[in-house]
Amino acid sequence: MNLPRTFQIAALAILIISILLLALGGYLTPISRIAFSPFITAQTWLASRFQAIRDFMTEPRDVATLTQLNQQLEAEVARLQSQVIELQQQNSEIEILSALLDFARTHAENEYITAAVIGRDISPFLHYIIINRGSDDGLRRGMPVVSSQGLVGRVAAVTADGARVQLITDPDTAINVRIQPSGAEGLLQGSITGDITVGAIPQDAKIGSGDLVLTSGLGGNYPPDMLIGQVSGVSQRPVELFQTAAVEPVVDFSQLEIVLVIVSFRPVNIAPLIPGVETP
Repeated sequence: MNLPRTFQIAALAILIISILLLALGGYLTPISRIAFSPFITAQTWLASRFQAIRDFMTEPRDVATLTQLNQQLEAEVARLQSQVIELQQQNSEIEILSALLDFARTHAENEYITAAVIGRDISPFLHYIIINRGSDDGLRRGMPVVSSQGLVGRVAAVTADGARVQLITDPDTAINVRIQPSGAEGLLQGSITGDITVGAIPQDAKIGSGDLVLTSGLGGNYPPDMLIGQVSGVSQRPVELFQTAAVEPVVDFSQLEIVLVIVSFRPVNIAPLIPGVETP
């Protein structure tokens, strides 16, 4: 028996409204969960596979990009480190030159030429440095060499564009000195080990650790009042004619980079004026 069409439409509308009311009330949630669970599982599986395929396809490109970026960063770091080292060297040179300038101003009675240290002694029996100034620059044998701290030595040999400087620590060094504040005089000598001592100090001279050692100007080899170092120890024995003092130099010879040559000083050979001394 066929129902009237109007009744069918009304029944369908009631069914739809009932389903909506049940859904809004939460009564259909378990049913919908069971119904849609296979679809959700399938969708999750497809999404994970798609992500895996995308990662597999893009990972080599990402690694290459990261490798290239890392290389660029390493090159930039190396460049910056090089700039830092260069700036540190420039700053060190500026500080040295500033100290040398202050020294020259303090001792304005002399004329100086700046020279760079380009070589050092390799023999355990000699103590010297090589500088990049020579006879073309007005250097002569015997000219004193100083740093901002004090006396370094004197020019021992000269070529047109270079010179060898004998350090005050050299075994052949002999410098007439004066110890302050006592004013006692003595003879400073170097050694193979690089230690320097002052001998021929009168027994009655009052000297002690910390006293300053300066050139006396006697002998004609060095100008007076050039700082050499400080007394670090005294050896005094009643049976000996003189006392001896160990000296700590103020100059760090291992760190010398730039020095000043006193070109206005001309050493005087007084040997011919001393009775009984034969001239070469």
